[in-house]
Amino acid sequence: MRPAAYAHQPLSSENNMNSHPPKFATRALFSTLAVALGLTGAYALAQQLVGPQNKPPDDKEVAVRKSKGGYVPERVKNPNLSPHPARMTLTPPSEIPLDKIKVPKGFKVELWAHGMPGVRMMARGSQGTIWAGTRIIGRVYEIKDKGGSRTHRVLAEKLVQPNGIAFQGGNLYVMAINRVFRYDGIESNPDVKPVELTAQFKLPPDVHHNWKFIAFGPDSRLYVQVGSPCNICEPSPEHGQIRRYVADGSGMEVVARGVRNSVGFDFHPQTGELWFTDNGRDWMGDNGPEDELNRVSKMGQFFGFPYCHAQGIPDLDFKKKDPCKGVTLPVALMGPHAGALGMRFYTGAMFPKDYVNSIFVARRGSWNRNVQFGYDVANVRATPDGKNAKVTPFLTGFLDRKENKFWGRPVDVLQLPDGSLLVSDEQNGAIYRVTYQK
Repeated sequence: MRPAAYAHQPLSSENNMNSHPPKFATRALFSTLAVALGLTGAYALAQQLVGPQNKPPDDKEVAVRKSKGGYVPERVKNPNLSPHPARMTLTPPSEIPLDKIKVPKGFKVELWAHGMPGVRMMARGSQGTIWAGTRIIGRVYEIKDKGGSRTHRVLAEKLVQPNGIAFQGGNLYVMAINRVFRYDGIESNPDVKPVELTAQFKLPPDVHHNWKFIAFGPDSRLYVQVGSPCNICEPSPEHGQIRRYVADGSGMEVVARGVRNSVGFDFHPQTGELWFTDNGRDWMGDNGPEDELNRVSKMGQFFGFPYCHAQGIPDLDFKKKDPCKGVTLPVALMGPHAGALGMRFYTGAMFPKDYVNSIFVARRGSWNRNVQFGYDVANVRATPDGKNAKVTPFLTGFLDRKENKFWGRPVDVLQLPDGSLLVSDEQNGAIYRVTYQK
């Protein structure tokens, strides 16, 4: 068992949003047409959340974005950059160019599961079941490994961005923007009805940067990200932080403050300390501020947002005297607008020994950068106290640098008991498995 780094540190004390209840479905064997027709509402939601996808924003949209703060397109070469929407229809294996994925010598990549539009964050049950959350499509997938082949079903749907997935003590926890559900004993009873815990967790209803990442720590507390609901702003006291709770939603404590948008964290195998990724702000330029990999060495540390970014860059819009004073600087920079998301410490025996206790980080890729960056899985090696960090691309090939175009977007990583590594690809609704053999 990993050590509980904050078990004996003092506590720091501290709405509900209407959405459809989870709907249970049979195995998701839909045709592409049926899925496409069923996603009209999801695409409408996507437009509301991130704005126009296929054309530059008009004057009205520019005014709306600027009114929310931090929208300064004149600071970048192309002010008309817009997000790249993930594909939300079934992608057949024949359209996934697996041969383009590159890994170091001795490693191998296989298509482990597919047909799950928008698949993102993953968790594994004690009996081997994998669950995966999504954002725009509003689903939670359940994946079973049947001796070499995988089947899946839609466990829940019509939720608002149920990105957060965690498993402990036989129970599955699903967290949407501000709704929380627990599926008791789900591996033994797959049709169990969920227990809603929304009232207990008291999560804010804001959508922006609040698709959750959740994980149980070595202290058996449930750690939860509550992002800053903006590109750049002064967040309220309940935003811009990572919290932890008792599993029933009680005993909330703030673990880290000054966090913009973390969508991935894990606990060091030796120290039990929380390490997390954080996405840098937009519209300060193509080359930064860079995304971060951070380490929490004591409760309540402040990580800079909105005043100080990366390795000590003052914000251009939110200014104050000595903006980086008292800020905990990152262990490593993960690249400009890289979309550094899901991360896990590697503790397996399959990969070479020099990978043990290193970190695999999925970088989903940039959206408002003229030259695309990321779209890979990086490996980070650092000492347990966060020194001498080195970031190296590990799984690449999703980005054609010559054409400046991508075909896949890694979002999360998950180690299996045999030491192999799963990688979810939101763009293609697929999960890859990375193995190693001498």
